[in-house]
Amino acid sequence: MRELAILTFLTLDGVMQAPAQAEEDSSGGFIHGGWAAPFWDEVMAQVSEEAMAAPYDLLLGRKTYESFAPHFSTADEDQSASMMNKAKKYVATTTLDTLDWNNSTLITGDIATEIAKLKSEEGPLLQVHGSWQLIQTLLAHNLIDEFRLWIFPRILGSGKRLFGDAAMPADLSLVKTRSTAGGVVMNIYQRAGAALR
Repeated sequence: MRELAILTFLTLDGVMQAPAQAEEDSSGGFIHGGWAAPFWDEVMAQVSEEAMAAPYDLLLGRKTYESFAPHFSTADEDQSASMMNKAKKYVATTTLDTLDWNNSTLITGDIATEIAKLKSEEGPLLQVHGSWQLIQTLLAHNLIDEFRLWIFPRILGSGKRLFGDAAMPADLSLVKTRSTAGGVVMNIYQRAGAALR
C-alpha cells in the first residue's frame, strides 16, 4: 500500500491555474498565466528539497503530461529533471493512445478505480503535480493522503481553484510549514482519520 500526495501552487484565493507560464492554460479566458514567476527560483529550491529528493512515481493528467514531457525529457540533468525522468509516470487520459516520455503508462477507463488499484500496490509515493482536472477526481473519491501546498501572496479573483464542489469534507493535520523570503508559505497536510460526513 502506498500513499498519494498532490503538489500544488496556489494563490491566496485558491487559484492553481497556469502558475508557470502565460500560455500554460488559458481555458475559461484565464489571463493571469505565469503568476508565480516572480517567486519561482526560491520556491523551486524548496520544492526540490521537500518533494523531489526521495524516490517517487508521478501521476499526471493529460495536459500536465503534455507540458512536462517535452521539457523534462530534454532538460539538463539537474536533480529535479533526473528524478522525473527516472520516475514511473502514470497518465490519466481519455484521448491519448501512446506516450513518448520514458517510463510512462496510460491510465484509462474508470480513473478513480485504476488509481485506487495503483495505491494498493507496493511502490514509492505517488505524486500529482498540477493536473487540476485529475485532482478534482481524486478529491471526489477521497484518494489524496497528503496535500503539499505552496501558497503565494497573490490574489487573482478568477481561475481554476483547487477546492471546488468535488471536495469531500475532511480533517487534515499540518505536519510541516515553511516560508520563503518572498512570502510564499509551504504547508504540508496529511489526512487526520476518516473523511467527515
